[in-house]
Amino acid sequence: MNFLTRFSLKNAVAVFIVSFLLILAGLYSFSKLKIDLLPNIEFPQLSIEATYPGASPDDVNESVTSKIEDQVKGIEGVKSVQSVSYENVGIINLEFPFNTDLDKVEQQINSSIKELDLPESSNVDVNRFSFGSFPIFNISLFAKDDANLEKVLNDEVIPELNKIQGINSVSVGGVKEDLLQITVDKEKAAQAGLTLDGMKEQINQKAVSFPAGTLNGKELQIPVRVEEKVATIDALKKIQLKSTTNPEAKPVKLGDIAKVEAVTEQGEYTRYDGKDALSMAITKKQDANTVEVASETMKILKKYDDQLDYAIGFDSADGIEKSVETLVREGLLGALFASLAVLIFLRNFRATIIAIISIPLSLLVSAIFLNQLDISLNIMTLGGMAVAVGRVVDDSIVVIENIFRRVRRSEEGMSNELVESSTKEILKAITSSTITTVVVFLPIGFVGGITGEFFLPFALTVVFSLLASLLVAITIVPILAKFAFKKVPPEEKEGKLQRGYAKAIAWSLNHKIKILILSFILLFSSFALVPSLGFTFIPNEEQKMLQTNVQLPASTSLEKTNDVSLKIEKMFADQNEISDVTTEVGSRDFSTGVKRPNQVGYFLNVKEGVNVDTFIDKVQKKMESITKEESPKATVNVQEASTGGPPTNNNVTVDLYSSNLNDLQKAAKQVENHLNKDKRLKYVTNNFSDKQKQLVVEVDPDKAAEYGVSGFQLLGTISDQTKPVSVGDLKLDNTKRAVQLSYDKDLSSVKEIKDLQVFTERGPVLVKDIADVRTIDTFTSIQKLDGKVFARVEADIKGDDVQAVTKDVVDGVKKLDLPKDVSLDGGGGSDETVEVFQSLGLAILTAIGLVYLTMLVTFGKARIPFIILSSLIFVPIGSLVGLVLAKEPLSVSVMIGFLMLIGIVTTNAIVLVDRITQNREQKGMTIRQSLIEAGKTRLRPILMTAFATIAALIPLALTTSSGTLISKGLAITVIGGLASSTLLTLIIIPVVYELFFAKQVKREKQLEKETT
Repeated sequence: MNFLTRFSLKNAVAVFIVSFLLILAGLYSFSKLKIDLLPNIEFPQLSIEATYPGASPDDVNESVTSKIEDQVKGIEGVKSVQSVSYENVGIINLEFPFNTDLDKVEQQINSSIKELDLPESSNVDVNRFSFGSFPIFNISLFAKDDANLEKVLNDEVIPELNKIQGINSVSVGGVKEDLLQITVDKEKAAQAGLTLDGMKEQINQKAVSFPAGTLNGKELQIPVRVEEKVATIDALKKIQLKSTTNPEAKPVKLGDIAKVEAVTEQGEYTRYDGKDALSMAITKKQDANTVEVASETMKILKKYDDQLDYAIGFDSADGIEKSVETLVREGLLGALFASLAVLIFLRNFRATIIAIISIPLSLLVSAIFLNQLDISLNIMTLGGMAVAVGRVVDDSIVVIENIFRRVRRSEEGMSNELVESSTKEILKAITSSTITTVVVFLPIGFVGGITGEFFLPFALTVVFSLLASLLVAITIVPILAKFAFKKVPPEEKEGKLQRGYAKAIAWSLNHKIKILILSFILLFSSFALVPSLGFTFIPNEEQKMLQTNVQLPASTSLEKTNDVSLKIEKMFADQNEISDVTTEVGSRDFSTGVKRPNQVGYFLNVKEGVNVDTFIDKVQKKMESITKEESPKATVNVQEASTGGPPTNNNVTVDLYSSNLNDLQKAAKQVENHLNKDKRLKYVTNNFSDKQKQLVVEVDPDKAAEYGVSGFQLLGTISDQTKPVSVGDLKLDNTKRAVQLSYDKDLSSVKEIKDLQVFTERGPVLVKDIADVRTIDTFTSIQKLDGKVFARVEADIKGDDVQAVTKDVVDGVKKLDLPKDVSLDGGGGSDETVEVFQSLGLAILTAIGLVYLTMLVTFGKARIPFIILSSLIFVPIGSLVGLVLAKEPLSVSVMIGFLMLIGIVTTNAIVLVDRITQNREQKGMTIRQSLIEAGKTRLRPILMTAFATIAALIPLALTTSSGTLISKGLAITVIGGLASSTLLTLIIIPVVYELFFAKQVKREKQLEKETT
């Protein structure tokens, strides 16, 4: 690569023009990068939602869920199939490995479902899950003056929002539905022999519009359409209805047996700080720029300031901007600290400027590649840049220091030849050290799972930056050095540091055993710190938004749920810790898509400075005291809101299996109580549902056959009396409305069901004469994992020692006296964490192997790479001590830090060993002389590069800002490991070098004695 330096020196103007163009391209690319909190990762998960209107959980499970499960469990690569069957809907979640082609799998699933014999009224949708599928906004909307808010939203705001390129969906909660309610007099309908279904069919027959062929003329072909319209409410009232079951009954007008009126219904209530509001949730497309989408959304809302007010309950763009600002600030501080470190060592302002020019250039060049690969600017790419700031300056430091030193020693002064030879002298060292650091990131691609996907943008950012920094070091830096160092003072004599270090090397080489014993004592002592660190996937990060859920018994009405919620909201208003509350009563559950009138959810934004854990305990007790008065069986759950980030895996899970649902429920409650007693756990949840009353009408086949009644006929009779019938949408009086039929009196007792009349060929017969009617307790949902009915009790772990707590909890659960036919499987996040750590451990070993191969190719001798790699042995000393002092647990971030250290630490060793090799091969020095001279010569660049990297990472290590903890453990690991390994490398490498060349050292000593 020396030709690049030679070319640059001869064509300085061309190089500067290219550099300027790269800066422009980098700035343009940087401005075009999508800004997001997290990498754009699509989880290998598919969710199948099957709706079956009017069906019980048992019916949904039997007729829909189980059939779909049996069909999809055979799809190649499926890791797990989890399902839950509620009333009216079943949800089946499928998980696949990360390399799965989801397009292909989705096609297979859709084809498989089409082959199934599912009920006609059922409907199946297949959906995907990704970070981008989480809402980026939750906005509460209020009408101004007399504005019709729903009309403004539907006619103007939502259509405009949907035009924004990055928006995936806009949903509004709390809307009122205008419908035409036809309330039928039950007695008059019975006398006329009419049912709701029969009336619906006759109304629809009066509102038809169908093509009826074509009239063929001589010159024209005219299409024919037959229409019958009901254009007004008065016309609707005059429709003649005739009984289909009682031919003798006289026809009646709809208006004579029913009241027809326009009404407004509300299926959910949404509020903001206790004030009625509409709640708007916005999701973005998978690859959209969150900040850009948020900005465009705000622009549109501001256009309608005269008609609506809004309050933002949740805004992910705000959190993203804060995280980006924090990381940018810490990256800039890191660059400043690295520059100061270089200035302290070189004591030359021009040399410092030249050395640090690689920082902006390298990062801007990396932005070009990130933009080309469509990688967003997120906490991982920004974290990569912040981490790379210290490392990208290393190559330039080594080049500039060598040129600076050679110029000061030269009597001829500055020349192209001197700059070229100075760069060539350390070219092999910086090239191999940069390639070494690059190759250590290759194994991240083999880690797999979410860890590999999540850290890949981080690794790519560092790799692009490092390769760019090498290019800058061998092209631009020599040119700048040529112009900057024309007049420099002559080299000073060896300083005290160099002389002291030379003596330290000499002493160490004469006391190798003592040095090695002391080093290994330090190493093994540091390993003793590991048990005190804790073991987690990603350290717990406190959120300032709480997600709260209140669940009342399954049969609770929406009105009752709303009454309870109003009392809770009044309590929230008295809490000084809360800044605002968004309330959703009876809204659609985000995770399942099911609307449940017995549930209410809250988003609480907590003020800065509030201790979240303490406040959660306080507010949960207050909520429970309110709900217990209103409904003793109500459950309350308060926890920090999920940001939609990578799984923290800081949880423990106990799965219980049994075909006996009553025993399963009992066991789940036992485990739940056991977990609630453990102070190390929080947010204990039990997914096993409560029971609700259900009326079962069991047909007697013999009696039904005697009267000629089928089960479907009985089903039609009962459902006609128990639920409204939707007629569909009709345009009446120029207004399109949903039309609904219902009776004026609801059935309110079991006796009324028993006394219902069923019309037969032998005349009317009562339900109780052909069926057994009884009340039973049934579960509100049926949950299965890989085809087996199960209950899951789960909790989050407060501390960071996830593995130890998980083991204690699972062992404790196994000692419980659970029902005999219940089996259990305990584990949780720690299982996946262990797998990830094993993968990262393998990645570290692979990286060491790749580094060895790189060194072997570079130096051509098998022993040299082993000498260089010996510097890695003592990396854990500083890293583990640093983690203990910072109270950071072992985490994935820490493991990535160890992976980075392999490249960074070997860089210093390469610089030293390369000089030793040059001394021996080019200058004919003995090994002992080579070691001492190389040590004195390379001491300054080694210390400079180490201190520059450490200084650049200090802001990251000290940060307390939210959203950057993914980099904190990494920064502390690198700082500690680099500090200890640098100090030990300067001593250990010479010692190990002499040990590997012991025979030659012995010969050289013998020869020296003979010569003397």
